[in-house]
Amino acid sequence: MVVDQDQQWLLGCLTASLDPNQNVRSFAETSLNQASLQPGFGSALCSVAANKDLSLGLLWSSLTYCYLAAVLLKQFIKKHWRENEEDFEYPLVSSEEKALIRGLLLGSLDDSHRKICTAISMDISSVATYDWPEEWPELLPFLLKLISDQNNINGVHGALRCLALLSGDLDDKDVPTLVPVLFPCLHAVVSSPQSYDKYMRGKALSIFYSCISVLGAMSGVYKTETTTLVTPLLEVWMNQFSLILEHPVQPDDPDDWSLRMEVLKCLNQFVQNFPFLMESELIAIMRPLWHTFESSLQVYLRSSVEGAEDSYDGRYDSDGEEKSLDTFVIQLFEFLSTIVSSRRLAKVLASNVRELVYQTVAFLQVTEQQVHTWSTDVNQFVADEDEGSFSCRISGILLLEEVVNTFGREGINAVIDAAGKRFHESQNEKIAGSSSWWRIREAALYALASLADQLVDAEDLGTDHTNLAKFIEQLIMEDTGTGYHECPFLYARIFTAVAKFSSEINPGILEHFLNAAVRAINMDVPPPVKVGACRALLQLLPDMNRSVILPQIMNLFSSLTDLLHQASDETLILVLETLQQAIKAGHEASASIESIISPVILNVWVAHVSDPFISIDIIDVLEAIKNSPGCLHPLTSRILPFIGPALKKALTCSFCPQCTIFSSLPHQQPEGLVSGSLDLLTMLLKASYTTWIDVVKTAYEFCFDAVIRIILHSEDNSELQNATECLAAFISSGRQELLSWSGDPSLTMRSLLDAASRLLNPDLECSGSLFAGKYILQLILHLPSEMAPHVQDLVAALVRRMQSAEISGFKSSLLLIFARLVHMSFPNVDQFINLLVSVPADGHENSFAYVMTEWTKQQGKHLSLLRYLVGAYQIKVTCSALALLLSTRHSEFAKVNVPGNRIQSNGGITTRSKAKSAPEQWTIIPLPMKVLALLADTLIEIQEQVLGCEDEDSEWEEVDEVNVEGEKDLLRSTGASQSSKPSYDQLEAMARTFENQDDGDGDDDFHVTDPLNEINLASYLADFMLKFSSGDRPLFDNLCQGLTNAQRNVIQTVLNR
Repeated sequence: MVVDQDQQWLLGCLTASLDPNQNVRSFAETSLNQASLQPGFGSALCSVAANKDLSLGLLWSSLTYCYLAAVLLKQFIKKHWRENEEDFEYPLVSSEEKALIRGLLLGSLDDSHRKICTAISMDISSVATYDWPEEWPELLPFLLKLISDQNNINGVHGALRCLALLSGDLDDKDVPTLVPVLFPCLHAVVSSPQSYDKYMRGKALSIFYSCISVLGAMSGVYKTETTTLVTPLLEVWMNQFSLILEHPVQPDDPDDWSLRMEVLKCLNQFVQNFPFLMESELIAIMRPLWHTFESSLQVYLRSSVEGAEDSYDGRYDSDGEEKSLDTFVIQLFEFLSTIVSSRRLAKVLASNVRELVYQTVAFLQVTEQQVHTWSTDVNQFVADEDEGSFSCRISGILLLEEVVNTFGREGINAVIDAAGKRFHESQNEKIAGSSSWWRIREAALYALASLADQLVDAEDLGTDHTNLAKFIEQLIMEDTGTGYHECPFLYARIFTAVAKFSSEINPGILEHFLNAAVRAINMDVPPPVKVGACRALLQLLPDMNRSVILPQIMNLFSSLTDLLHQASDETLILVLETLQQAIKAGHEASASIESIISPVILNVWVAHVSDPFISIDIIDVLEAIKNSPGCLHPLTSRILPFIGPALKKALTCSFCPQCTIFSSLPHQQPEGLVSGSLDLLTMLLKASYTTWIDVVKTAYEFCFDAVIRIILHSEDNSELQNATECLAAFISSGRQELLSWSGDPSLTMRSLLDAASRLLNPDLECSGSLFAGKYILQLILHLPSEMAPHVQDLVAALVRRMQSAEISGFKSSLLLIFARLVHMSFPNVDQFINLLVSVPADGHENSFAYVMTEWTKQQGKHLSLLRYLVGAYQIKVTCSALALLLSTRHSEFAKVNVPGNRIQSNGGITTRSKAKSAPEQWTIIPLPMKVLALLADTLIEIQEQVLGCEDEDSEWEEVDEVNVEGEKDLLRSTGASQSSKPSYDQLEAMARTFENQDDGDGDDDFHVTDPLNEINLASYLADFMLKFSSGDRPLFDNLCQGLTNAQRNVIQTVLNR
């Protein structure tokens, strides 16, 4: 391709954009930006990127120009290809230039340089996002033709790379039509190792995987159709998978690892979504799968554990895909876990469970890279041990957990047996003089400790706890003579194992390790040992006999306090958590060291106040000190002089040029100090049995005015949130007495109302007002007579704030205020409705219509999240308030219609484009019918908390016999019959379960004092249903006609009691 004058200019600009001189680069970039606004710029870029004469040049710079042009073209497409897109900028590329670019790109897919080919493929994918298939119907036929041309290997590579990018955007309309034509092409590539390298075969499998994933997602709605498509594929593809997995895994061959990984991903999709088809096929593939499993262990031991060969850790291929050995092993574990977790398919492994577990334990060994990393960075050691992290070790543990869950006693025995064998192997290695003998022993302990809960709780499975205890004691006592420095990671694991099995281990041995952990924290030992000691103390201290703890407690306080100065990041959090448990365990002894430990903790708090994760743990430590006998007043006397000036400085610096504070605080306050100080103050005020009213009054004198002024004037959302919670704590703890402390109750009340007014200002960001509902709830609960004259203004402000709210949770908290006001208006609820009717609301007939529309929307969300996010208190208050409102039979109810049930689409996968073109639609029903439906749904949700039993197999499978039996046991436990309809006694049992559950609002205790928190919700709703139905039976029957069968059934249950 000849380089014309325009291309020559463009090449000059591209050259200059890489110049080391900043001025030259800036001029070139400006020139390119200006040129991008001219017609033909996109096609010029494309011409350079597609110029094979340039890309075939031997000079590195020639390739760089092509690649850079392709990258710039992708940016150009994003900005100028389609109007109305988020990133669109004028001018719009003309239709003629688009066609030219599309043609040039397709003609360049067979570039011999993979980097250029990848960049061209990304350009095609970007264009296809906008144009395919409507405006670019020839794209897919071209790619399919190119992929079938065995004489053009570069073309096959380009087509595969492009299809791999496009396959992520395929949906349920595309894939069924593609399968018959695309899959034979892909199979031809995968099955021809003599023609195509492992990279290209792996890329073909990644496309196959994307399509199978779509078919799997479709199978829930189109089971028959997808089964018809998939069934003919199974045999031919399973044969190919077997051939790939049959050969032993080789070291130093990341392309082979990636190829096998793609096979495992495809198999995983088949097993997850088509288990009924895989039963017979899986038996045939298990032998080659086992060959891969066993041979990969040998490679893993040499490459990762011993570090004798390259594991390619942290390295990626040209497409950005990780190609490490760890990634492959994790995928192998994931597939095996999927098989084991399916009761339908797990039987194919039943005869090899012990061997599977035995081999898996070997994968759990600490690698050479981990030894190096953890030895130099203890924070990484703590992070990698955390349950939220992911690695080959953790993936292996997840597999063992599935084995125990599925195979029960047999799985547990397999784990114990494997640990015992590996322990004896480590003994032999130690005798033989191996320096790495400790690795397999640590792995065995790691497996046992990770599964401790299942092993300890397995009495019903026949586990001999006496033998288990002796076995664990043997493992942990074997190495007590080994030095900490010789095997730090083994000792860290021993400490953890002791804590995990503390309920089984002999008390004398526990006391030995408790003392050892306390000594280790104070000794010059490797940091991982101290980490293990802290983890042990975290779990041992809460349950140990005080007579054992108290002789050690002063040494422990001293050691942990010293450790605070050495710790950082992850380790600091661990030390703080350990210190918190030590303070709780020491309890009475804490008073004697409060004067020593509190100043240290406060200094650590100041140093880390800008880190919310660390500062919240520090506050938890201070709260533990606060709750210890004799510590509240001295701690308060330290905190208030410390934070009072910080809060005042935040104000005086903003509004007065001259401010003075205690000399202990720096002139420039650390970021987050004000927010953190408010958190600290809230902790002091939080209601508990140790909080005395004089402490609240002292805090009021130091800080109340500052908190009010922060709410009135701060623009910082974090400060506003924390100040709002703090003010709520003041009211919850001080109550009526708080009004008199200033000497002018009306002035204090005015300040409280001003704060509420600011928080309900529609112009304030939602994030700043986030806890306004919590604060106002305290006002109406504890200062009801003072709030009564302001109810109408409050309602109007709440409505305005709700209408400007963008955060669903915030809107929900304001609706809770309306619900509480309904209760406060009882028995004159109809008057409260009249009040709502009298208050206007933008876009609605009145505030009643608006509030009830929003309330019914939010209530449905609450019910669906009942088990997870929404507290029992909120459900109790809002549901009982809805019942009170409906019981009035107020005439306004008949005037309001609200969204009822969502109208189901025609099925299929909801893609982004579908969601944009066809938003959710809802039926419209009368308000009384919706309220009755929500109350019935509440009873159903409470019922499901007891009876709900998720299917452990694929969600598309039928429930198997094991789950059915489990559900029958649950029914029997609540006294239920095994019919589909629950009895009223059963509902009573459900109600008790609901009443006893932890509240989802567990981070505050403000609602505990509300009498409504004592409502038995199931009984309350049952009584309401009886009274409402008997009061106006025709109305009740009419409303029930619009309910679902499940809703009518649960209502009939309570009516028949």
